[in-house]
Amino acid sequence: MSRSFGEAGRVTLSLEEGGVAQVRLARSDKLNALDRPMFQALSEAGQVLARMPGLRAVVLAGEGRAFCAGLDVVAFAGWPGPEAPDITERTHGIANIYQHVALQWRQLPVPVIAALHGVCLGGGLQIASGADFRVASPDTRLSIMEMKWGIIPDMAGFALWRGLVREDDLRELVYTAREFSGEEARQLGLVTLLDPDPLARATSIAHEIASKNPHAIRKAKHLANARHELPIAELLVEEARAQHELIYSKNQLEAVMSQLQDRKPRFDDP
Repeated sequence: MSRSFGEAGRVTLSLEEGGVAQVRLARSDKLNALDRPMFQALSEAGQVLARMPGLRAVVLAGEGRAFCAGLDVVAFAGWPGPEAPDITERTHGIANIYQHVALQWRQLPVPVIAALHGVCLGGGLQIASGADFRVASPDTRLSIMEMKWGIIPDMAGFALWRGLVREDDLRELVYTAREFSGEEARQLGLVTLLDPDPLARATSIAHEIASKNPHAIRKAKHLANARHELPIAELLVEEARAQHELIYSKNQLEAVMSQLQDRKPRFDDP
């Protein structure tokens, strides 16, 4: 299966054997800079993924020489203006569309891995931060660069960076808008793994995840999200409830038997 979304195919999606979806920002002539059609295309792709049968994991990457150069300032010239939407309006659940295209990766029921190369700037970094984790080449150039244009990060970045970056480090990066490398991003917590071929590494990890009990993976992601939202007492109950539903379920028993019989597991998809 292969699909494209938005004007001129701004985003592409393909599903590999094993349930791994490959999502690409596909505006390579502009370093995948974010214009209005790109935002809409990302939202449409997320909607398709949310209801895709057999989905086990997602790899999010950019085509060409970069992951994403951030906001296309030319495309948004003159904004805000009389035709600009009210960004305080909640058009996508708890978010506006600009926040939604970053937050939606965290809200998907399956793990999302972002593969970063070239540049990952501004809004591009916020979109990548919505993934469960990030693999980057050491020489990737990153920046929380909104202050360069006299604005603030407003694509759910502050919510997504909670727990990833030490507070004083985050403040320094936001206030200065300086660039930093993939290696420094790993030290700061914005990048999880470094690899000279981040796409290959991310895809390999995605297929490894896809080989596990999909019900358990989805419950693990649910709990990982909930740990920042629920009080400890409620989180403990949620954890116990999830485990109770998994133990002796068909997929859990298959996970055990496939290990004992040294064979590839055959899981039912959620």
